Amino acid sequence: MAYSLEKGVANLAMEDPLSTPTLSGDDNLWTLNFGPQHPATHTTIRLVLELDGERVVRCVPIIGYLHSGFEKNAEVLNYNQYVTIVNRMDYVSPILNEVAWFRAAEKLFGIELTPRCKVIRTILGELGRLQNHLLCVGAAALDLGAFTAFLFGFNEREVIYDIIEYISGSRFHPSYFRVGGVLRDIDDAMFRAMVLKFIDNALPKAIEDMESLLTRNRIFLDRTQGVGAVTTEEAINWSLSGPLARAAGVQRDIRKDDPYLCFEDNWDGKGAKAVGFKVPIMRTGDCLSRYLVRLEEMRQSMLIIRELINNIPGGAINVSVEGKELLPPKSQTYGSIEGLIQHFELIMTNRGFEPPRGEVYGCCESSNGELGYYLVSDGGPVPWRARTRPPSFIHMSILPKMIEGHTMSDVVAVLGSLNIIAAELDR
Repeated sequence: MAYSLEKGVANLAMEDPLSTPTLSGDDNLWTLNFGPQHPATHTTIRLVLELDGERVVRCVPIIGYLHSGFEKNAEVLNYNQYVTIVNRMDYVSPILNEVAWFRAAEKLFGIELTPRCKVIRTILGELGRLQNHLLCVGAAALDLGAFTAFLFGFNEREVIYDIIEYISGSRFHPSYFRVGGVLRDIDDAMFRAMVLKFIDNALPKAIEDMESLLTRNRIFLDRTQGVGAVTTEEAINWSLSGPLARAAGVQRDIRKDDPYLCFEDNWDGKGAKAVGFKVPIMRTGDCLSRYLVRLEEMRQSMLIIRELINNIPGGAINVSVEGKELLPPKSQTYGSIEGLIQHFELIMTNRGFEPPRGEVYGCCESSNGELGYYLVSDGGPVPWRARTRPPSFIHMSILPKMIEGHTMSDVVAVLGSLNIIAAELDR
């Protein structure tokens, strides 16, 4: 498959799909394959660069190295079973995928969650944001040679994995949420102790260490300041979201602009105010500002968690339908015939998972930006169609523009600051 960019439009030709795309054909320029084997592309992204010496003239991103048919799988799995698939899209913070998917599914079903479920989901979502930002900042620094910074971020992620494993039984892909609730209840005291130990001790020290190593580091500043800059207008025109947009001056955060869970007022049905936090905004839109925005977002996530962790309400963890919890607890499943029948009907026969016909869109503020799911229902137990709105796919489109005119070494810095997750690209 060959590409001609003379007029800025991809011109597809029936050639070997593994061949190198033909760019402008200028004999004074030379073509370089950057990835997919390059460590900075994580074996999943290929960039075909046209270089004038060390300077990038054009770039053609080629994706598809991690295509798994995730969206098609939604058509054969019910709304609970599909949680195992969404976990594997943004695999760096899988719990946030569950927040977005079940927000869309519960909007389709017309379900209002219990206050206890909302608090637990909100806390886990912010832990997922921390999980992602720690890796992004550490890996972006690693790509520029700062191996120690990577260890500062990566080590503390293990504590979050411990928490996820405790509540779900699975370390990497929790699959903990369910339509109308969660898989099982938690022990408040144990959960609180694990979370507070992390956000009061381990995490602040890790953020401080990374800041001490990077923020005023001459080499890091030279490699990131003014590199891959995006203006506010460009960020809006290219549909950027999350830290990329906020680093360029776009004042948008779905938790504020389209609130959900504990980010909306009256989340407990008793007039409770939305949890408070600030949205960090910068104007320069370069790699350095994206790094600084993510650091501040981690601090704000800690504030959100602290506000909720000592005030987890009691009550049911799953919503009730006709006097029964939508997903019966295991004690009822194993201890009563009614619970066993209800579990059998929900899980084995899909009876009870019959939403109305219609279309919905539900999203959340994931660690990389707006992660949304567009669902089409024909009234059956499985979606007729499920479409993902992944931030990484949107952000990948602006990469060629961001690196044009920069040196080849800047490609690594820009790509690391975008935090592209390949499973979101290909789905």
